[in-house]
Amino acid sequence: MSAALPKVLCLKKGALLKQVFALSRAATPRESHLCAADDALLSCHRHYRAHPTHGIGRFKYLLPKEVPKKKKDKVQMKEINAGTDYEYGDINIQMTSYDMCLVEHFAQYVHKLCNKLSIRVNESYAMPTKTEEVLFLEERGSKLQLDAVLTTHQRVIQISHLSSTFAPILLEIIQSNQPEGVHLLVKEHTEADFKSRLKARPELEELKAQMN
Repeated sequence: MSAALPKVLCLKKGALLKQVFALSRAATPRESHLCAADDALLSCHRHYRAHPTHGIGRFKYLLPKEVPKKKKDKVQMKEINAGTDYEYGDINIQMTSYDMCLVEHFAQYVHKLCNKLSIRVNESYAMPTKTEEVLFLEERGSKLQLDAVLTTHQRVIQISHLSSTFAPILLEIIQSNQPEGVHLLVKEHTEADFKSRLKARPELEELKAQMN
């Protein structure tokens, strides 16, 4: 009986050890998961929150400083060149037509021609488009009815220092290439031509007249 007791005790100890080992195995994955979760929590903690960022994520200092916009000065008329005995001063070549494409292409041709012939081109601009209404009167009636609306397009090329000997040659070349439906006018530049480019303000003119 005494010899059987140690064997029973050993068997009991072995069974207990197996249970403890099985419990420890079952506990290790949970503990590992908990440890991993703790590490993730520790890694998510922003330890640099209280530290200065030194401009990280800021880009405004990389952009150039904006220059304040200057107010546009009033358009002032340039001094008109009167010319000399051997050359003309400022001359306007005016082209007018009801077809915008036609007058625009002809103005480009004249501009390129002046550049090829070494004629100085001061300006090349478009005048405001004008509209005209054509009315007709009925045979038996007193009311006027609208027949058509005509839009007039005008382009101006201003040249200067044109020699008096070469001027007729230039006009002959321009007239020989003038398309149908385009009215051509060559005249000296005046102050009235400059004012016609500006937008009319009748209210302001009336106030000025009242003040004077």
